[in-house]
Amino acid sequence: MGKKTMGLLCILGALFCFAYCGVVFMIRSGSRFYLVWAAGGICLLGLFCVLHFGVWDRAPLLLRRMFCLLAVVGAVLFVIVEGCIISHYRDKGRDGLDYIIVLGAQMKEKGPSAVLQFRLDAAYAYLMNNEDTVCIVSGGQGRNEPCSEAEGMYAYLTQKGIPAQRILMEDQSTDTAENIAYSAELIGTKDVSVGIVTNNFHVFRGIHLAKAAGFREVCGIAARSNVYFQLNNMVREFFGIMKDFAFGNFL
Repeated sequence: MGKKTMGLLCILGALFCFAYCGVVFMIRSGSRFYLVWAAGGICLLGLFCVLHFGVWDRAPLLLRRMFCLLAVVGAVLFVIVEGCIISHYRDKGRDGLDYIIVLGAQMKEKGPSAVLQFRLDAAYAYLMNNEDTVCIVSGGQGRNEPCSEAEGMYAYLTQKGIPAQRILMEDQSTDTAENIAYSAELIGTKDVSVGIVTNNFHVFRGIHLAKAAGFREVCGIAARSNVYFQLNNMVREFFGIMKDFAFGNFL
């Protein structure tokens, strides 16, 4: 591939990143991960300048080869991880689980965010079909939230008719690993069957964090997700998995 073609691809990629950053920002995804797209656009513009002004040709051969090697390794790793994520997109769990754990997401003044409502609706459908299953709603209160995620989820499910005695609240966790760990403390034993209820892009990580926490029988229950955020979610999830792997949370 020639330098002119590479330069054009860099410009097009940068424009896409800036445009998508604006889309995610305007729709309000609930996090600041949209800034990663802006950073990506800046990096692509920087790469265009490196190619256009001949900096690449003047760089030492070893440095160029190392850069290309890291780029290839990163791309292969990204594809592998995304494949693992997609492989759990349609998980439906199984009937008769002892517990389901609904992983928290942003609560807003008017109620659960769209992402969280998708999870709660999937949990509601499962609970209606499995009357002996106990539900744990897991999530603490962020600085931009009117109440804990667990409290908001509890209210949503009880208002839809799920008996209060079937719902346990875990309201201290701040991330997915803590969702699982603190929910395990509520259960009191790992020798139970557990379903992890979360959006499709998040199921793979939730299952493996639960296994790493010691649960022997784990399955995923995938809720749908917002199509506009899906690319953002997939990239964000890649970094989340890498973080958990680096911190030893992943199995």
